[in-house]
Formats: sequence, C-alpha cells, structure tokens
Amino acid sequence: MRSRRVVITGCGAITPLGINVPQTWNALLTGGCGIGKIKAFDPVGFSCKLAGEVGPYKFRDYLPKSYRKAAKLMSRDIELSIIASDEAIKDAGVTTQATDPNHITIQPERTAVQFGAGLISCDLLELAPSVAVSLTDGMFDIHKWGKAGIESLTPIWLLKYLPNMLACHVGIIHDIRGPSNSITCGEVGGHLAIAEAADVISRGSAEMALAGGCEAKVNPIVMIRQCLLKRATSASNDDPEGACRPFAADAAGSVFGEAAGVVVLEELESAQKRKAKIYAEIIGTGSSTNINPVYEHLEADGKGIEIAIKKAMGDAGIMPGDLDLIIPQGTGIPQDDAAEATAITRALGDVVESIPAWPIKSMMSHTGAAAGTLDVIAAIKAISESRIGPPKNCEKKAEGCRLKLTCQDQERPIRHALCCGYTFGGQTAAIVLKKLEGGS
Repeated sequence: MRSRRVVITGCGAITPLGINVPQTWNALLTGGCGIGKIKAFDPVGFSCKLAGEVGPYKFRDYLPKSYRKAAKLMSRDIELSIIASDEAIKDAGVTTQATDPNHITIQPERTAVQFGAGLISCDLLELAPSVAVSLTDGMFDIHKWGKAGIESLTPIWLLKYLPNMLACHVGIIHDIRGPSNSITCGEVGGHLAIAEAADVISRGSAEMALAGGCEAKVNPIVMIRQCLLKRATSASNDDPEGACRPFAADAAGSVFGEAAGVVVLEELESAQKRKAKIYAEIIGTGSSTNINPVYEHLEADGKGIEIAIKKAMGDAGIMPGDLDLIIPQGTGIPQDDAAEATAITRALGDVVESIPAWPIKSMMSHTGAAAGTLDVIAAIKAISESRIGPPKNCEKKAEGCRLKLTCQDQERPIRHALCCGYTFGGQTAAIVLKKLEGGS
C-alpha cells in the first residue's frame, strides 16, 4: 500500500494510429490499423517491408519560439516525446513555462520527469560522409575512423542520440526541476518509468510527474536487426492490416514501429484540490528479470512475467477475480506470445478465461519503449469510458492460449486493469490500475 495515493490526470500520444490520444483511441475502438509499407526508407532486401509509422506533423508547433534552434539537435525519438508531452500537460489542465509562461500552475521543483527510452539509432545519411572518409580499399578502417571519420562529425552530434535527451529536452522546455530519470529497459521502459514516477510521488519527492516512453524503430539499422533475428514477420508484406496477429494460431512475427506515450501523474489530494479530471489510480506495480540464454526470445515458461504480475497484484492488494481487463504485450511472435500467455495464466489462475484480454499491437505495431505507456493509456481510457475495443487479427487462438480474446468491441464497467510487458533481454514489468471510487 502506497503512503500517498497516485492518480493519472493527463495523457498524450503520437502513434501510427493518430497524432493525438483521441485519434488513437478512436482507431483502437474501431479496429483501425497504423501498419503499412515502409515510407521512411527503401526496404529493398528486407524480409519485412512493413512498419507502424507516425503521420505528418509540424514539429515547430510544439516548440516555444525561444527553443526552436535546438530542434536541429533532436532525433525523431526526442521530437515524438515533446509532442506527446505537450498533449499530456494540456490534457491534465495544468500550465507550464512552455504552454502559458504568464500563468504557470505547476510547481517546477515539485514536478518530476521520468522517461523510458530505447536504442536511438543514428541517421545513416548523416553518418555516411564520415564513414566514407574512413575507408581503405573499400573496407572500413577503424584507424581512419579514429582520426578522420570522427573529426568530420560535429562535436555535439552525439547529443541527438543519447537516450537521456528525451527527458532532458522535455524538462527544459516545460521548466521541470524535480527528480529526473531515464530508463533504458527496452520494451518495458514505459512501464518502469510510470512505476518510478508513482514511487517518486508516493514517497513525497514530488507532487506531479510527467512519465512515459518513446522509441522510433523505423530505422534501417533497427529494422534489419529484427529481420535477421526473425522477429519481424515476412509473411504479410502484401497484407499490412493482417500482418501482426498476437496470440493467433497463424501468427508469423511482429511488425515494428514508432510512437510516444506520456501520462501526467499526481498525488490524489493535490489533484482533487484543483478539481482535476482523474482517469485512474495506480495501485500496484511489479518488475522482474529472468534472462533466457536464447536471447532472441522470451524464456519459454515466461517466469519473469509471472513474477512481475504477482508482485503488482500483491502491491495492489487485489485478487485475480477483481480484474476486468488485461492488456498484454502480445507481439505476434508465436513463441513469445505462448510464453506470455502461459505466464499470465499461471499468475492469475483459471479466472484468466473470464477476463477480457486486449492486445493492441496488431493495430499499433510494436513501438518498443513507447509500448508500455500506450498500453496504460488504452487501459485508463477503457476505465474512464467503460469500453474495450476488439482484439484485431485473432479469429482463432493459438493452441494452449487461455486468454479471453473476444473479437468485438464491448461496453462494460472496468474497475481494475492489468498491463504487463517484457523485453527480449528478460526484463519484465506490470502495472495495476483502478477506477477511482466516487469519480474525480
């Protein structure tokens, strides 16, 4: 039980389904799909030619005029984080140095910023000239790279690609001066950032926090790795909408993409005092590590996920039968889905067959460090609106999967929701959310 109760009062997202939360949420409810043929680069030679790409946006619209020069030092990951943060802050009904400098309502020293970040791969076109001067007889020469290659790069080049720069830029733009942290735990970075932000508030180190995750995986270096490790599907290049099939009998791999998700967390009494809209309360978190020697995939028994879920449920003080919704990771990679479904079933028992499960990557794509926060946003919207969308592309469940996947949207009260996830390296995480008694 937390010493101070923590609630979510704002959310922001930019995803392959939309450039904000309303667009994304509507697409999730209607079974939309943000997966398509890769546009960011020519995927010739790639076994998977699909990705979840964010639509066009005007980045300057999200930056204060005084900060626009810094845009040239921002990777796409940083840009997406700034856009999602802007929406989350406005949705929470608070103002900062960036949104209204004359009427700031946050306490900068009592506001935290916690972000999950992934591997930010460099722009190949930016790096190519430096590589070109590092060749000897057509082969890369590490000695030339150390002398001529690196010298041809701008001294501040690396600032675009450091994972801590997501929280850094967001913090500077909005003048957030409280605890700051960057969590580089891959696909559960968003889960863990939210959990850490909740702990920061619970222990009294902040009254409010901006927390989330972002990753832009639509990059040749990132995508070729997923293809070589055979995580990306190669079976549906001509059928983008049907490509990602979590927990389905005919699943053949995942589709990777880009997105950012951010939530505003607050201490309950503080939120109530300012009459904030409250989406849900965070009542339990859990995490674990269980490394599989075959690092390409989750361990077959999913033990790490089981531990994380049990910890989160214990922290929340609820029983499996109290859950009304599960949002699992559900990548569409058969062996990983099987391990996750096994772990969830073992953690929750037979009651798992009566709790709706809603995997959303079939519509969203696998967005790495952003995925956990997007799952949480889907869960809090489901709680606040009493609606669950259809699990797309799962007409027939994989053998042995006991999750309840109902292929239609549902209107039903949701009091408790569980979000869980894992990385291919073995880190796992889970979050339990609750509808606030008596509303906001």
